[in-house]
Amino acid sequence: MQPTRYWLNPLAIIATATLFLGTPALANETNSITIESDQVQEEEIIEIEVTPPDINPSGACAASIEPIINNIIGRYQNNWGILVEKLEDRTLLYNHNADKYFIPASNNKIFTTAAALQRLNPYSKIGSKSLQNWVNVTNIRSNNYYADTLLRHIGGPNAAKAALAQLGVNPNSFRQVDGSGLSRNNIATPRALVETLRAMYYSPARDMFYSSLPIAGITGTLTNRMKRTSAQGTVSAKTGTLRGVRALSGYVNHPQLGLLVFSILANNSNVSGSALVGSIDKMVLQLSAFQPCN
Repeated sequence: MQPTRYWLNPLAIIATATLFLGTPALANETNSITIESDQVQEEEIIEIEVTPPDINPSGACAASIEPIINNIIGRYQNNWGILVEKLEDRTLLYNHNADKYFIPASNNKIFTTAAALQRLNPYSKIGSKSLQNWVNVTNIRSNNYYADTLLRHIGGPNAAKAALAQLGVNPNSFRQVDGSGLSRNNIATPRALVETLRAMYYSPARDMFYSSLPIAGITGTLTNRMKRTSAQGTVSAKTGTLRGVRALSGYVNHPQLGLLVFSILANNSNVSGSALVGSIDKMVLQLSAFQPCN
């Protein structure tokens, strides 16, 4: 039997990338603009305009994924950690430093919300608000106060690590010191995030978790990213922002390949935040452009 091959549709990407700077964040990140700081309440919003993908396939097959993404990474190979797999059967699509530790920024909230949904009754309340509300605000708005409060409520980092270990996540693959990701003492591998995302998709709390992630071009911290592309409406992922750190981890709902699960972590103070975001979006758009070969 011939192995399955895939075409890769080329993408003309990132026409402009504009970084907006303003006052410290308000309660809803999607309606606020923040400065790039380790101490902001929620992440900055970066608007990325992306041209639609070309209509005709390039003729490049799946073997082209690695050089294409490597080319996007450029000369800072050691500053990137990336893992991309098919969710259903763990087929590896791309691996670069997948087991190296990086500062995850707000991708740390994936651990926080996954552990909360594992430890608590999904229909329970914290104060007057439902757990679903706490998880939604934590992930969609990337609210740091909600994230840190949620972690304290479930018993702290050790309790979160134990909860994720029950889901099959290697406890040595990440270190969590807060719920939000503001601390630079948080570290995680791309594999830790992919394994958490995979475990949550097959958990009883899947719908609550999945629906809490921002949708590319539509909601939350991804509202202004990857609009009018194949990724709009098909990518659900958590953003991450600190000085010199950008991250995006989540799912690509591909019409032919099913769900892809990915984690992209960039730690590089030598490159602007908008440039890192642009590179991440290029990678995700390349992933969303696969089509089965004829």
